[in-house]
Amino acid sequence: MAPPLGKTCANATGHDRPPSGTTRRSLLAGVAALGALGAAGCSRVATAASTDGGDLLDRLRAQGVVRLGIAGEIPFGYIDRDGRLTGEAPELAKAVFKRLGVDRVQPVPTEFGSLIPGLNSQQFDVVSAGMYINAERCEQVVFADPDYQMLDAFIVRKGNPKGLRDYRDVVAKKATFATGTGYAEIQYAVEAGYKESDILIVPDQVAGLNAVEAGRADVFAGTALTVREVVKRSGKAESTKPFAPLVKGKPHVDGGGFAFRSQETRLRDAFNVELRRMKESGELFRILRPFGFTRAEMTDMTAKELCRG
Repeated sequence: MAPPLGKTCANATGHDRPPSGTTRRSLLAGVAALGALGAAGCSRVATAASTDGGDLLDRLRAQGVVRLGIAGEIPFGYIDRDGRLTGEAPELAKAVFKRLGVDRVQPVPTEFGSLIPGLNSQQFDVVSAGMYINAERCEQVVFADPDYQMLDAFIVRKGNPKGLRDYRDVVAKKATFATGTGYAEIQYAVEAGYKESDILIVPDQVAGLNAVEAGRADVFAGTALTVREVVKRSGKAESTKPFAPLVKGKPHVDGGGFAFRSQETRLRDAFNVELRRMKESGELFRILRPFGFTRAEMTDMTAKELCRG
C-alpha cells in the first residue's frame, strides 16, 4: 500500500546485477542500507505543478534537493560496500541536477513496479531507475530522452542445454521462463506466444540467477548488461548472446531514461538540454562506463521515438 500523498516512506527491494567485486551478501546489505536511507528521509515532497510546464524545477532549486525514485536495481541505482548511493542513474542525476542548480539528490527506494505510481502520488520528484521507455508508460509520465539503449539476454544453465537464444526458442522448447517484477521482458515473452500466467515472476536478477541455478527455471530474461554481470561469479549459469526481442514482428531495441510527472515538461526539457550536452562532450559515457556500459549502449534515440512503440 502506498504511503499517504506527499509523503516519502517506501520499502526497498533489489533489482539488478552486482558490479564486478560485489558479492551477493554485500548486495543484500546494500539493499538494506538503501531501505534505511529511504526510511530516514520520510518527509513531504513538492506538490503538483501550478503553472504551464510545471514549476517543480524552481522549487527544487529553492529547496536544494531532488528526491529520486529508485528500485535498488544494480547497476542502475544501489548502495555500494561503503554504504554510498551510486549506480548509473544516481550518478547521472547528480551531474545533471547540479548543472540545473540542485546540489543534492536523495534516494527514495521502492519496488520497480511501484515507481510510476509512486511518482504520480508524489512520493518522489523523478524516477531515476534506468526505466525502459515504452508506449504504455508514456501514457502515464513524460520521459527524458534515453541515456542508454539495451538488448535482452538470458541467464541459462552452463552450456545452455536447451539451446535458448530468444523468446521464440523459449516457447518452442516449452522452457520454464522467469523474469523480474514489472520487467518489459514479460510482454516480449507473451508476444512470442508464452502464456503470461505461466511466467515465474521473481524480484530481480539475483533471484532469477538463483532460480536457474536451483532448477526452478530454465531461463531468466533481463537486460544484456545486468544478465552478463550477475552470472560472472556463478559456477552453474551463464549468459546468452544479446538479442533484440521482436515487437510486432520487428526487432526492437529498448532505451531507458528518467521519468517525470506529466505536467512537469519544463523540468524534463531542461534535463534534456543538459543530457544532450553530456552526450556530445562524452561526459555521459564517462559516467556510465564504470557500471558496465559500453559504447554499443550509447544512443541518439529520442523519447518520442520510443513512445511510439
